[in-house]
Amino acid sequence: MTSSRSAPRLASRLGLTERVFAGARSRELMRTVEAGLALVEAKLAAELSFADGLADTTSRYLYEAGGKRVRPMLVLLTAQLGEGTGDEVIEAATALELTHLGSLYHDDVMDDADVRRGVPSAHAVWGNNVAILTGDLLFSRASQLMARRGERAMRLQADTFERLVLGQLHETVGPQAGDDPVAFYLQVLADKTGSLISAAAEAGIVFANGPEEYVPAMVAFGERAGIAFQLLDDVIDLSPDPDQTGKVPGTDLRAGVPTMPYLLLGQRDDAGSADLRRRIDDGVARVAEDADPALLDGPLAELREHEATDATRRLARDWSLQAIAALDPLPDGAVREALTRFAQAVADRSS
Repeated sequence: MTSSRSAPRLASRLGLTERVFAGARSRELMRTVEAGLALVEAKLAAELSFADGLADTTSRYLYEAGGKRVRPMLVLLTAQLGEGTGDEVIEAATALELTHLGSLYHDDVMDDADVRRGVPSAHAVWGNNVAILTGDLLFSRASQLMARRGERAMRLQADTFERLVLGQLHETVGPQAGDDPVAFYLQVLADKTGSLISAAAEAGIVFANGPEEYVPAMVAFGERAGIAFQLLDDVIDLSPDPDQTGKVPGTDLRAGVPTMPYLLLGQRDDAGSADLRRRIDDGVARVAEDADPALLDGPLAELREHEATDATRRLARDWSLQAIAALDPLPDGAVREALTRFAQAVADRSS
């Protein structure tokens, strides 16, 4: 069964049409990626079809809510450094998007998030057990797709999944004695977000039979761009506009999950920063005891305007520049230009 909705255009994804595919020599590349994304969208709809009625409903829930399709787009982009968009590339792009989708079901349970992509989270609708099992179903479908493509594909999927789990495990347990909280958090981002984006950038080369010497560059690019992406998400998480974020403002902090603005706030030693951190901590503790979550509205608004949030934006741009530097081995051309603009765009979204 295929979805009745048309494949979302790149214009709705981070402004990528204007940002990533700017310039005359990018027009043909944009058309190629758009055509590939339409094929991925159809493949996703087919893979999210289950004979079991409940599984079919729950697995399609967040898919139907939308999504940026960042990972499939990267697979399709880097595939143009090889033989281009073939069946293996489409299947790999679909598998990685299914993996990402499955991780969202799990993340929302772990973070006790109420909203995802502008709709109630799956666990808020069906409960934690159904949400977790739905995520497992999606991981299974992704693994089935990769298994068709041989040992290297299976290893890429398994290694990526292991890093996703390790990132969530470390985020859940938190830094230990002697760990630097900021460095610890950056490693969590590298595992939870960077690993999948890195796998997408690598997959395009691998499944389009691109030059093997480009693989290390794509791995480094994807991980660094992924960290930049998530750092900006930490800023956007504080946005007062839920239409922009698809979530309640400050969702992560309200659930007691540290984000980079909060961690950098903790490094400031002025009285105002210390007082704001204390009030956020107190509010999070009270919300955990069933106090009205609105009591955090004021402190989170202050954090949004604090220098620590500006510092997070600067840190995102630094990781974006590191991602761009990783592209040095690639030849000059439309693909390298698009990847450069992609790294710039993920670290310079509206926030």
